Amino acid sequence: MSLKIDRGLFKYDFIDYHAILCVPVDADVKHIRQRYLQIARKLHPDSSVIAADEQKHLAHELLSKLVNPAYENLSKERIHSEYMIVLSQMGKRLVQDSTSVALSCDLAKQLVTAPNIDHFYKTAIANIAATQYDSLKQAVKIISQISELNLVYLMRIAANAAKASTPPPSSAKPTSNSATPKANTAPLPPLPAVKEDSPVDQYVRRAQGFIDKDQFSQAKVELQDALKLEPKNSHCHSLVGLIYLKQNQVKMAKIHFDNALKFDPANKIALTWKLKIEQALGTQSGSSKVTSPPDSGSKQPDKSGGGGLFGGLFGGKKK
Repeated sequence: MSLKIDRGLFKYDFIDYHAILCVPVDADVKHIRQRYLQIARKLHPDSSVIAADEQKHLAHELLSKLVNPAYENLSKERIHSEYMIVLSQMGKRLVQDSTSVALSCDLAKQLVTAPNIDHFYKTAIANIAATQYDSLKQAVKIISQISELNLVYLMRIAANAAKASTPPPSSAKPTSNSATPKANTAPLPPLPAVKEDSPVDQYVRRAQGFIDKDQFSQAKVELQDALKLEPKNSHCHSLVGLIYLKQNQVKMAKIHFDNALKFDPANKIALTWKLKIEQALGTQSGSSKVTSPPDSGSKQPDKSGGGGLFGGLFGGKKK
């Protein structure tokens, strides 16, 4: 029996560990462990009631190649956190390309129009989990169906979050006879349009959120993706420069500020910080010609941009 799965999130070269274990995508580690133990007791040859050799072999394949790797990844906090970030990003990106999404599972199609997303989704997952591995020959098909549920759920959550962050038009005036909102009744595919922002705008918005939380690595990834689409985007270059500056990588910061001003000479972020860089470098260069500052030790200015030259510009904030 082939264990290849090409529906739901698996279709996008993504291993849907939540579908393999049949747990909601927001399940905590405790829930994940409980579910894993339930499945392991059913599939493990030492505790299973499976008698036929063919069934024992199939149970071993499912346990060793799908279930165990799924649990190993979701049970480790660091890997689980990174995995959840990827899941969230997938939901957002699939919303933008919802016309490419094809569904074959009836439950997934129903979830598209379900008014109470969480209740329908989690009830469906719980019902499937009760019999997920009862028929081992149907296990791959059932995992595919769960993954389609996960895909629709992630897309609807991402779509609703984007709508919530979009202010209503200023001219819109509520009336007492207005119809009931239909935000949760649009069929998929395609999902209703969520925002008119370009992909680059969305990368920048997510990057700004990461910058506000001092999560510079994640912000840099978003901006690098944006620059792949628009290499001459001045605002992206200025934000990358700001990240490098906050990390005291002065030379890299200056390169991106220069690029930002090359593509938009009026870029305020680049103009402000490039001037501060030049003033700071000029002050240090001027003072070093006179004499070395007292109690400075033997360290020289970090020419790589990794020293503390700009530590004070951000109030001593650590990266």
